[in-house]
Amino acid sequence: MRVTVLSGAGISAESGVPTFRDDKNGLWARFDPYELSSTQGWHKNPERVWGWYLWRHYLVADVEPNAGHRAIAAWQDHAEVTVVTQNVDDLHERAGSTAVHHLHGSLFEFRCDRCDMDYTGPLPRMAEPALEVEPPVCHCGGLIRPDIVWFGEALPDEPWQRAVEATQSADVMVVVGTSAIVYPAAGLPDLALSRGTIVVEVNPEPTPLTRSATISIREGASQALPELLQRLPALLK
Repeated sequence: MRVTVLSGAGISAESGVPTFRDDKNGLWARFDPYELSSTQGWHKNPERVWGWYLWRHYLVADVEPNAGHRAIAAWQDHAEVTVVTQNVDDLHERAGSTAVHHLHGSLFEFRCDRCDMDYTGPLPRMAEPALEVEPPVCHCGGLIRPDIVWFGEALPDEPWQRAVEATQSADVMVVVGTSAIVYPAAGLPDLALSRGTIVVEVNPEPTPLTRSATISIREGASQALPELLQRLPALLK
């Protein structure tokens, strides 16, 4: 069986990772998300944007995968599992999932904003959140930025193509913890449904996907996912 998982902020929130709109320490609370997550905001004040993302980088490093992440990794013992995630953390990988495609980038990868070269050098330490932090400088003179997809930027080609391929080849698609409103990722379940694929939504709250999903489970990831594969035959009757 081939299982494709589309995960969103909800699964990581269960590990203590704030969702995007909540992920603003008091220092940044007065700023619009666009100021912190756009090329315009970066060019206007790279120190502020870097400070916010560096804080998120260290925040995520201190949390652990939850039962939902671990369950998805454990499915690999019984199925061919591909994870397509809108999240920028590494919790799926730390839980043990081996095929993970990040549609929106990663808090643990960095590149130069001028020459686009990957950056693997040291990062400033951050014991406490700081409103502004000087970004590292590349050998070409450009500033090092997080390898995150900001507002107005295109998704990276390779993860997106892998996501489409995984959706087209899936026997079952599990959509967990996503609002189903952020495109183009939100179009993947529709693609699966158009091919007759079973789509299981796991979310405590209804979403735009709820009406069209094959099954919609009103539970959190940690509650629903550990036994989902075993429950699936009964749920589909």
